[in-house]
Amino acid sequence: DVALVRTADPGRAAVARAELRASAAAYGRDPDDLRVLAALDIDLGSGEYAAAPGHGGGGPRPTPRGPLYRGGPVDLAELIAAWHRDGTVDGFHLRPVEPGRDLERLVNGTVSLLRHRGLFRTFYPGGTLREHLGLARPANQYAVARGAS
Repeated sequence: DVALVRTADPGRAAVARAELRASAAAYGRDPDDLRVLAALDIDLGSGEYAAAPGHGGGGPRPTPRGPLYRGGPVDLAELIAAWHRDGTVDGFHLRPVEPGRDLERLVNGTVSLLRHRGLFRTFYPGGTLREHLGLARPANQYAVARGAS
């Protein structure tokens, strides 16, 4: 129902999303019931925009631990908006490098900008991740079918 792709390249992420959706369809599943999220480590530093020269910036870059975005909350909002606009992925799974610093900057900077653009919701309709992602509850494989003996 949810797949994480770990790539710094939006083209590769889009290809992975297309392949995963095609695979779901080939197995008789509705591709719209699959959410493909880009897994991304984030280092928001202390500036509002791109990182200082020599310290990253310009979008995520590959690292041995996976893709890393290093820059400010404004540029991260731009990156998320661009990947959303292009249909690259259905969402993001962001992991702050320094949670004590990065979470505050993520919420008050990046999320605020995305909400202003209408790209981040302000209300969540349910109490589970499945409900937040708009995914139907799967049938319980252990429940006894009605009318079965």
